[in-house]
Amino acid sequence: MGESAFGGTATRKAKARPTRGSRRLVNTTAARMRELILAEKPDCMIGALPELAKLLGVGTVTVQQAARVLEHEGLLQVRRGPGGGYFGVRPDAASVERAIATYLRVRAADVYETLEMMTLLDCEIMPAAARCREVAPREKLGELEDRVDRCFSGEERIAFELDLHKVLFQMVDRPLMELLAHVSMLYYQSCSIPRIFDGEDGRRAWVKWRHDIIGAILKGDPDLARFEAKRHRRDLLQRLGNRSDASPVGA
Repeated sequence: MGESAFGGTATRKAKARPTRGSRRLVNTTAARMRELILAEKPDCMIGALPELAKLLGVGTVTVQQAARVLEHEGLLQVRRGPGGGYFGVRPDAASVERAIATYLRVRAADVYETLEMMTLLDCEIMPAAARCREVAPREKLGELEDRVDRCFSGEERIAFELDLHKVLFQMVDRPLMELLAHVSMLYYQSCSIPRIFDGEDGRRAWVKWRHDIIGAILKGDPDLARFEAKRHRRDLLQRLGNRSDASPVGA
């Protein structure tokens, strides 16, 4: 009885539990499969289960476990039936952004930190946008400048910020900065916080800054764009220092 109670059952449970070595093997296999996927165009088959097991020198169970990791990352799709196999795909940017924003909510991150991050990124994004000479995004930026004076509510200003950054990232190819900016804005939108640019004085300050920065970008002056971005960052951080006096909820 003692052997059955303390030996048999416990041993079976221990065997069912993945060991450190097996987890390492799964992670290594997932890393190698990830490289196979990224070396091909999206939607290409990287192999069937037995082929991948042979290629990678591991068992089929290890490949299946690694495949689950990659499916969770949005890099792999398993298709069954005739013509099926393991196909490489690409993660959806919006789902990645939502996942990170949700993680920040779970960790109860300081929403004001996201505003600091956004303005820090702007100090790099906006000078880079001023170097862009493509006609289409510059025309869209001009249309946005015409819209600045018609943004009265916090919701209108947030919508403007989203549209502005969408145009800026058409002018600037910085994928990591784009991801961080989108996550910061998404998290900021998900939280109820006191207004930063509150009242008519706040609105006028926001309108002036948007005219100044868009004007610098359209002039094609990176130094002026950087100056305006840094000036706005200093103004925002000063306003954040006084945020306890702000009125509830807004942009």
